[in-house]
Amino acid sequence: MDFGTRSRLFEDDEEEEELNYDADGLANKEHVVYLIDAGCDMMMPFEKGDSYLKVVMKAVEEDLKGRILARDDKVGICFFNTLKKKNIQEADGVYVWSELDDLTAELIRNFRSLHENFQKDIGSQMAIAANAQQIPLYDAIWVVTAMLRSGGKNVAKIVRLITNNDDPFSEVNDSFSEKEWKRLIIQKAQDAADLGITLDLLPLNTPDKSFDVNVFYDQIMHETDVDSFENADPASMLEQLQSTMKKRMYKKRVVRKMLLTVASGTEIALRTYAMIRPSVPPSHIFVDSLTNQPLKVERTFICGDTGSLMNEPLKRFEEYQGKKVVLSVDEVSEIKKISDVQLRLLGFKSLACLQPYHNLRPPTFIYPDEEAVKGSTCAFIALHRAMVRLKKYAVAFLSGRATSQLVALVAQEESDNQESPNGMNMIHLPYSNDIRPAEKYHASTSSVPRASSEQIVMATDMIKKLHLKNYSVTDYPDPALQKQYSTLQTVALEQDEENLPTTEDFTLPDTKLAERAEFFVKIFKNGVFGENHEEEEREAAAAKERGSAATQKRKAAADLAATESQEYNWAQLADTGKLKDLTTEQLKIYLRANKLPLAGKKDILINRILTHLGK
Repeated sequence: MDFGTRSRLFEDDEEEEELNYDADGLANKEHVVYLIDAGCDMMMPFEKGDSYLKVVMKAVEEDLKGRILARDDKVGICFFNTLKKKNIQEADGVYVWSELDDLTAELIRNFRSLHENFQKDIGSQMAIAANAQQIPLYDAIWVVTAMLRSGGKNVAKIVRLITNNDDPFSEVNDSFSEKEWKRLIIQKAQDAADLGITLDLLPLNTPDKSFDVNVFYDQIMHETDVDSFENADPASMLEQLQSTMKKRMYKKRVVRKMLLTVASGTEIALRTYAMIRPSVPPSHIFVDSLTNQPLKVERTFICGDTGSLMNEPLKRFEEYQGKKVVLSVDEVSEIKKISDVQLRLLGFKSLACLQPYHNLRPPTFIYPDEEAVKGSTCAFIALHRAMVRLKKYAVAFLSGRATSQLVALVAQEESDNQESPNGMNMIHLPYSNDIRPAEKYHASTSSVPRASSEQIVMATDMIKKLHLKNYSVTDYPDPALQKQYSTLQTVALEQDEENLPTTEDFTLPDTKLAERAEFFVKIFKNGVFGENHEEEEREAAAAKERGSAATQKRKAAADLAATESQEYNWAQLADTGKLKDLTTEQLKIYLRANKLPLAGKKDILINRILTHLGK
């Protein structure tokens, strides 16, 4: 019986956890329910004859298209203030169009067809009676809470409430009933929050007034983004709505959770975040050719001697002095483990010691995790404030699954525009071989040309003129990736190829910027090399080309002469005195092949050949 496998036993075949952007399961998936108002206010005309409801449904459709490509979430769609009802609770004015389930292309296609048939299939409840026994918003929160009860603790549960009516009790004339309903709805929203459900408001302005969350919704919502809609033009509201939902879909995800060990065994729980993530094409999966369903791959190990299935974990071995040392998977992992401590604080150094070239890879942002260890936030803030006040950075030892490295923890203060949050950046410090001064590879630096102070000033000025203002790597999406997503969307939603969304390639050179760059580069070259340097370069290149052509011509003639010279027995012709019977051109074949002078009459050429042959 074979003990197992020997291949790649102690190799570091595992990726580092910092590069695995889904290493931590916390909130890596979302369960989202779109709760859309279908009341009379949402039926108001918006633009091009479309109502607010139809515009919102288009925005939700675009959000679903982006979500199906970017994430693996479950979604549900629910309308309230509807004429018809469809829900397990049999509540009036609430229509669950789609239960919480995996997002598919079929769901998006069906939701698109709902645009035109909404009034016929569902209908809108135009007003609430003054003596209403139920407020649809209360039942809607009740219904979506029941939809989101499933899912583990590592799933983010979100309700996206979209409406343009800031006062859902405007039609209720009884002040006592209004207060009672507000209390009930606030309590129902609190019950949803206790279950880990986030109520997220997406308010819409109307031409008559701006949405005022202070009327009611600020009492039940956990997240609002009213600032982006306060002064919004109704004509641009669709684009802003889509942009807002995209921002909320691409939230910062936890890369890894770890413990920072300081003196006396004190531990601070941390979460690490990747501030910028690479966009890569989705991995392919194998599907059944008939049903188009994903295939499940299973692997079974069979004993080579008995043929029985091996239920125990496969063991590995390493040959040592002709014997097989058998190791289990757990033992191999234990051998490869460097330390049980994930992140250990070693000391502090001045920020002046940290140079820009020490940052060889993107840093990781770290923030305290109060849920894992109580008091982590307080200890982290104290450490952060001390490092900022003393202008120090912390040196720590980071232990991975199979690697270890020194890292620098640099405190970061919140910027005025709040683009940079409070926290720390973890910079992976380079090893000694990672930084190699180029000067030591030069045997002598005396022959290296040095720029004068005037040339340095001119180069600095050129660089300043060509500096890109407000540059961001996120402004340049991958055109190949966008093209692939557009093709997938067209095929999945059964759209015509003629309607394939066009993708603009922002990586192409900017013509105006290129002309501007050419102008400043020309000024720099004229100042450093002279105004006639281009003409001199062209003349030098032409001379070099002519010399190269002549050299190639001579080499070709010599090669041809060497080939033709092999057809003659020159030694025999010299001994028999038959060289004089050859023509001058035939004699020059020998001279060209042996790189001898060609000048002179026939007798001189013959004597030159005889001398070269030693005759």
